[in-house]
Amino acid sequence: RCQRWVENCRRADLEDKTPDQLNKHYRLCAKHFETSMICRSSPYRTVLRDNAVPTIFDLTSHLNNPHSRHRKRIKELSEDEIRTLKQQKIDEAFEREQATQELNESNEQNTVSEEGGEEQEEEAVPLTLEERENKDYLKSLFEILILMGKQNIPLDGHSVDELPEGIFTSDNFQALLEYRINAGDEVLRKRFEMTAVNLEYCSKTQQKQMLEICESCVREETLREVRDSHFFSIVTDEVVDIAGEEHLPVLVRFVDDSHNLREEFIGFLPYEADPEILAVKFHTTITEKWGLNMEYCRGQAYIVSSGFASKMKVVATRLLEKYPQAVYTLCSSCALNVWLAKSVPVVGVSIALGTIEEVCCLFNQSPQLLVELDNTISVLFQNNEEKGNELKEICRSQWTGRHDSFEVLVDLMQALVLCLDAVSSDSSVRWNNFIAGRAFVLSSALTDFDFIVTIVILKNVLSFTRAFGKNLQGQTSDVFFAASSLTAVLHSLNEVMENIEVYHEFWFEEATNLATKLDVQIKLPGKFRRAQQGNLDSEVTSENYYKEILSVPTVEHIIQELKDIFSEQHLKALKCLSLVPSVMGQLKFNTSEEHHADMYKNDLPNPDTLSAELHCWRIKWKHRGKDIELPATIYEALHLPDIKFFPNVYALLKVLCILPVMKVENEKYEIGRKRLKAYLKNTLTEQRSSNLALLNINFDIKHDLDLMVDTYIKLYP
Repeated sequence: RCQRWVENCRRADLEDKTPDQLNKHYRLCAKHFETSMICRSSPYRTVLRDNAVPTIFDLTSHLNNPHSRHRKRIKELSEDEIRTLKQQKIDEAFEREQATQELNESNEQNTVSEEGGEEQEEEAVPLTLEERENKDYLKSLFEILILMGKQNIPLDGHSVDELPEGIFTSDNFQALLEYRINAGDEVLRKRFEMTAVNLEYCSKTQQKQMLEICESCVREETLREVRDSHFFSIVTDEVVDIAGEEHLPVLVRFVDDSHNLREEFIGFLPYEADPEILAVKFHTTITEKWGLNMEYCRGQAYIVSSGFASKMKVVATRLLEKYPQAVYTLCSSCALNVWLAKSVPVVGVSIALGTIEEVCCLFNQSPQLLVELDNTISVLFQNNEEKGNELKEICRSQWTGRHDSFEVLVDLMQALVLCLDAVSSDSSVRWNNFIAGRAFVLSSALTDFDFIVTIVILKNVLSFTRAFGKNLQGQTSDVFFAASSLTAVLHSLNEVMENIEVYHEFWFEEATNLATKLDVQIKLPGKFRRAQQGNLDSEVTSENYYKEILSVPTVEHIIQELKDIFSEQHLKALKCLSLVPSVMGQLKFNTSEEHHADMYKNDLPNPDTLSAELHCWRIKWKHRGKDIELPATIYEALHLPDIKFFPNVYALLKVLCILPVMKVENEKYEIGRKRLKAYLKNTLTEQRSSNLALLNINFDIKHDLDLMVDTYIKLYP
């Protein structure tokens, strides 16, 4: 190719140069290539096609210009000559500017016929003093809003109820404005020196408009990176309360320019009770408002609070109908068993999960309570100190998110009840009224037979999926082999379903034994007994009632949910993980990714060469040097220095990497979710703002104040 370029350029003096020398020391201007030979992947980067050859040359123009026949030597200029040249350039620029102004003045006399002509003229006209001052003023306002967002300062200050009548106090935004004026901001001082003291400097409406622009500009920085990487996945977290309204936090996963998998928070979406309306709004926001092309979406996952699962499943189904490549998966940050429990459509299960969260939250709020629980565990497990110490350690973590959280709860039940009873009945002043009151309520909830049966049945049903779920959050090889073990898991659960009477009898016996240990009466739920009053024919036993109302629907739901979440496409994708060299090694390099990679054929740069490339990839690792370790994760494989020599493998690894089921290997790129949790924990519900939240969570993203100001002026002239 180098030889052809030299021949076409008619450069005989370069014919003896090697391709390496030509590549290192010589460059050819893009204007010598046909436009069809050039790929513009972005406004800042021009890439030639592999078969590009220069064909556009003007080889005759120099003949008409006698001065151009001899190449000029570069003359070194003295300082005086440089100064003279600079002055000439300045004078020329000044003359051009004057000519432009005269032209603009003459153009103003004529009406502009073409649409858009006005805009071009306006851009050419320099800003007036008033316009420049207005821009500087708006820039100051935006700086204050960004500061408030980054530092998590709410816009409002004291509420009206807190102040005596007739007293005026400024909100936080106005207080910062005044502080900035007092610190010497001349732009703001000029603007407000004639304003009444008790008048708002910036109305609530204007603040809201400016905040929306701040949010949009900051979000756009992340979205630009997402678009550059093409492929992405969408993940939502649990529904949260923002100033009295329910919202869905939305995160996006993508691989950045440095080959790092990132999970970034991009905003809140107002939650809708109707799942069909929610699905439409979800799609509209992502595609139209945020400008992401869902054709490039390769995964979707929804971490949901108990009771919301069925609605989010409708959203997933609607998106899958439009975009079959957006595989519905589990999210790596949520244990499979916790996710399955939250999705069970039984009211008793939702109530039990809520009670468990409240118990965990109460103990985490009070170190003294944890000490009290430790003492209770020590007494109960005197004969098994190892088990007791293990439970004490678990109690100091977020144990409700573990794969074995229901086993842990059953083991802790007696200790929790005894501890809460001791706190609620303590007549000393050790515990405040709030803790004593909560302890009494939660102790009553834990000693309800309905709760005991629910957690024992969940513990036993989910024991079949525990190892499978744990592997899904393990190493890449664990995830790969987990995909193959799903059939066995479903087989076990189907066997349970076929013999549900026998299994339920064992589970119910375990529940009654635990209830007896806690001195809890074995009975039907009060609401059921009240509903059956007057119905003399009702001879339902507790065991049969819980079989029909709890065991059967729970097992049926979990079987169906596993089939839905691990669809054929999802399993195919997970089987492509044999591309990772360590997995390949465990399979003795006898792998067949070609069959599973069909679903990603259109995402590959050269699908026709995939088979040959995969063969080379296997040979590379099979015959590696003895001292070379096999990369164990997608993250390690993507960072190999020669990965770009395998373009199809590289593309496949990038797509697999963004599947929500794959964990983010480098923790520093998973900060979006952690910062979201921190914001929600540190901010009172009524002080939360979806706009300020985005600024706070993405505080390290660069922002362009001039862009914000220009956007504001265009939108609100």
